[in-house]
Amino acid sequence: MIEGKVNGKGAMALDASAMGHSASLSRRTLWNYGATALIWGSAILTCLLLAFLMGYIFYRGIPYLSVDLLTSQSSYVRQTVGILPNLLNTLYIIIVAMVIVLPLGIGAAVYLTEYAANKKLVSMIEFATEALTGIPSIIFGLAGMVLFIEMFGIKQGILAGGLTLVMMILPVIIRTTQESLKTVPAAYREGSLAMGSSKWHMIRTVVLPNAVDGIVTGCILSVGRIVGESAALLFTVGFGLIINDFFTALESSSATLTVALYVYASERGETGVAFAIAVILMSLTLLLNIAANLSAKKLKKS
Repeated sequence: MIEGKVNGKGAMALDASAMGHSASLSRRTLWNYGATALIWGSAILTCLLLAFLMGYIFYRGIPYLSVDLLTSQSSYVRQTVGILPNLLNTLYIIIVAMVIVLPLGIGAAVYLTEYAANKKLVSMIEFATEALTGIPSIIFGLAGMVLFIEMFGIKQGILAGGLTLVMMILPVIIRTTQESLKTVPAAYREGSLAMGSSKWHMIRTVVLPNAVDGIVTGCILSVGRIVGESAALLFTVGFGLIINDFFTALESSSATLTVALYVYASERGETGVAFAIAVILMSLTLLLNIAANLSAKKLKKS
């Protein structure tokens, strides 16, 4: 009798434990299904928003794209609109900003990763660069106007705008290059040094070639940010819509594509031209992102 009661209680306990385990499994399954549905819903919503935005911009802008728009400049006398000066100014400012920022950013990242011995100083600089990447771009524009135009006496133009963009994208170049350098295994460095290489020879022949994919990707994405930047340039490059050569544009009012979009949309009421410029900017951004992905994959394979 006693043994039967014990066995009965044990069976009841096992049944209760099994029921509790199955209940926890069902709750876990529900949570998994809910999380999966939320993730898929967010992804689909993001894709739909992107498709709607791109579709609307292309729908409004493509009818206004023409050869004359892309190969001429605006004229009040002939009452024509052309964005060739803005295309050239965008190219000029990319050249100025990248020529200055690449040696500074990559050199600073190499020093912080490979040479700096004071870890506290390195962590402080890393914190500062991360904080700078979150500052609104219009604040960089205001700082660039005060620093380069008012204090240094540089006129509004590509040079002042390019220097302002250098301040803005320098932290991005430093951080992306640092992260790329940190992915190179320490064994590569130790093996090169053990074979008699100097510190700089090891960095130049072993570390940088193995980190080049991340560095190139960061540079291409930085060019994309330059192409799409407007707030930082409103105070520094000016609103000029005439064609200038490179050296003249350095210190003369020279609107880039994004600034021209603002001018045509808000001041001149040319919304069709503004959407046409938006199509160009959207296409350039997509091409730069595709180029960044393809170059990263190709460089990793090589």
